[in-house]
Amino acid sequence: MKSITRVAFVTGAGSGLGKLTCTRLLAQGAKIAALDVNADSLADSASGHNDIRTFTADVTDEERLREVADEVERDLGPIDRVVHAAAIMPGSSLLEQGADGVRRVMRVNYEGTVNVVQATLPRMLARGRGVFLCFGSVAGYALTPGLGSYCASKAAVNSYMEVLIHETAGRGVLIHLACPPMVDTPLIRQALSSGGPKSMPVAIERKLLASPARVLDAIDAAIERGQHISYPMAMAKWLYAMRRVSPALLWRVIERSEAAAS
Repeated sequence: MKSITRVAFVTGAGSGLGKLTCTRLLAQGAKIAALDVNADSLADSASGHNDIRTFTADVTDEERLREVADEVERDLGPIDRVVHAAAIMPGSSLLEQGADGVRRVMRVNYEGTVNVVQATLPRMLARGRGVFLCFGSVAGYALTPGLGSYCASKAAVNSYMEVLIHETAGRGVLIHLACPPMVDTPLIRQALSSGGPKSMPVAIERKLLASPARVLDAIDAAIERGQHISYPMAMAKWLYAMRRVSPALLWRVIERSEAAAS
């Protein structure tokens, strides 16, 4: 399918994959509603662009998301693409992070996804057209010490979106769940600053993190093919396959990587 985006609703637009998505869609002539919790980052994303409108919004606030969606459709036109990229990735052992820390990650990453879906998808389904792209993660399958809450939240996102894909099949909106590996974005630095996996600095040093541009290229190609789920980059495909074929072997590989980096 060849999709033309006229009005896009992008969360996490202040940095990383969300910001790069805005740049690409603007170049294609789309009007962008850019959402992020960080007003300064949003201003940077919008700098020099006339067709981007910024909204400071927290994805945990469903009412605010509905207000923004209403305003976007009133002023810019019907939303025909949603890109949900907002997420947090603090790094810590689960016990050190504590119950409140784990709940915060689930609120932002999982409940935030639910809120974005509820605020935007019903109106797209009512029109019977559009693309809804949600960034899950292969981390929801390939679990990693030091990222337990992130992995749990993305496992929930992956499951929620996969069920949603089947529940809305045939209603005109292509829902796409992208499950990339670790991508070279500010989320990686967030995990490092709070005590993430020991192997992460090694991956950065060896340039093993996925390129944001190449990840988006792979996702765009999958969407144009009409796919509903993608595992961009060879590493994501390998990790997903290993989790399905031999979870115990995958754990040994991950634990050895952590031990070697200690």
